[in-house]
Amino acid sequence: MKIGITYDLRKDYLAAGFGEEETAEFDSAETIDAIQQALQGLGHRTDRIGNIKSLTRRLAAGDTWDLVFNIAEGLRGFGREAQVPALLEAYDVPYTFSDPLVLSLTLHKAMAKHVLRDLGIPTPDFFIIEKESDVKLVDLPYPLFVKPVAEGTGKGVTTASKITRGSQLASVCSLLLSRYKQPVLVETFLPGREVTVGLLGTGQASVAIGAMEVVLRDSAESEVYSYWNKEKCEELVVYLPVNDALLREASNLALRVWRGLGCRDAGRIDLRADVEGRLMFMEVNPLAGLHPTHSDLCIIASQVGIPYSDLIEAIVSSAASRHGLRSKSFDTKKGRNSPQRTSRAGAIPLGSLSGCGCTSGSH
Repeated sequence: MKIGITYDLRKDYLAAGFGEEETAEFDSAETIDAIQQALQGLGHRTDRIGNIKSLTRRLAAGDTWDLVFNIAEGLRGFGREAQVPALLEAYDVPYTFSDPLVLSLTLHKAMAKHVLRDLGIPTPDFFIIEKESDVKLVDLPYPLFVKPVAEGTGKGVTTASKITRGSQLASVCSLLLSRYKQPVLVETFLPGREVTVGLLGTGQASVAIGAMEVVLRDSAESEVYSYWNKEKCEELVVYLPVNDALLREASNLALRVWRGLGCRDAGRIDLRADVEGRLMFMEVNPLAGLHPTHSDLCIIASQVGIPYSDLIEAIVSSAASRHGLRSKSFDTKKGRNSPQRTSRAGAIPLGSLSGCGCTSGSH
């Protein structure tokens, strides 16, 4: 197939004057190179489109593609991840990953929690702070956890995000409201194990390929998987494959979330245990990072024996199937159970399983 690639390149936005944190979710050149190499290794022709402005110009000029491999995160608003898919739908161009409804819903963490709670998915109790005066209305037991309602890559999450008293809640919420210009999500703090589950496929064809536990080193910011810990994950974080009884619970819960929200092709579900050890839903990432060694989904895939090129193949196969396009099918069970398989797309380093090998680019 002729596959276009849409993305937001971090270095372009840095060159335009945006800051390090503002661009944390955007992709590195290494990620785009790896995706293109994998697609070409699978026999596809590729076309680097770039961000939404470039896509708009290309569509207006009459360009089209059999499929667009979309990882564009967008820059502004609750619908920023949905902008490229919505534009592609307007021009009837097939694309990978979830649709505009799912991407808008899941970016707004509180709205996603409302829907999932209605579906019976366990998630910590929460409250939305839209203005500073809302703080006095919070009626949740301490400790609490606060973060911007619609950011990723740990943006706005620090050690101060764990709240133990009212005065602290007011000051941290005030800071987040001012800095991120969006509501603040306040949740009951979850003190237990934190795991992220990798998923492939759509609907009943989706599978949980594996899970890994996020373990913070002694030198990391404690108790929170923060922006700093993610940016410096090679030094501060250990990623351990989950192979105990928690794996089944995590996989089943993640699949309920994935299918309940209508997520597609590939992504991640983040879970954490409460004081009694029960896993609770925290966040869903239906547009997960795809850096071969830095991104959580890719680390999980490597831990269960799925080479990077096969991960990309699985994503394309799922999207092609949804759109009625011809593409090689990918057997996720075969990939999961064959740890010695090698990538057909060439030598893309998968890195150590105990550290993510960070460069720039989103998790």
